[in-house]
Amino acid sequence: MQVAPEEYTRHYIVTALFKLMNAYEYERISIKDIAEKAGVGRATFYRYFKSKEDVIIYYFERHTHEFIFGQHIYPRCKEDYIKVVTDVLNTFKANKEPFKLLKRAHLSDLYLDFLNKSFARAFEDDHPDESPYLPYIYAGMLYNVSMKWLEDDCAEDIPSLASLIISAIYNK
Repeated sequence: MQVAPEEYTRHYIVTALFKLMNAYEYERISIKDIAEKAGVGRATFYRYFKSKEDVIIYYFERHTHEFIFGQHIYPRCKEDYIKVVTDVLNTFKANKEPFKLLKRAHLSDLYLDFLNKSFARAFEDDHPDESPYLPYIYAGMLYNVSMKWLEDDCAEDIPSLASLIISAIYNK
């Protein structure tokens, strides 16, 4: 699979933002700082993103796309859902450092907003007859559990946590 040059540019910009967030307060980071760190001009930054928040949203979108592309099952039973949630938690844990930076910068609401929109879109496409509140219940649960888990540096055992989440959904 060949990667388009613009994907490399976006990647460099995302990486630059998170490196800068590791060193500085988010509010003090300018578009100029990000562009310089990424090795691109400001015009190039604005070709791909309107704001720093758009960079973060792109980060979520990119990882979600990679996650979905990597899924090889369509969940049909409780065990399948546990597998999917286990994969989600593994992905989250592997990427916990950017989430820590977002939480430190008080930007975790971008993650919640992204989850809300993603779940709503998925339910609209795949489960149009379900309650319109259901995707927000799932998004809220995933957000709250992942943020609590992040506070504990993702120390909780992933299979146990995945089983707990699915048991809450299955009400058992």
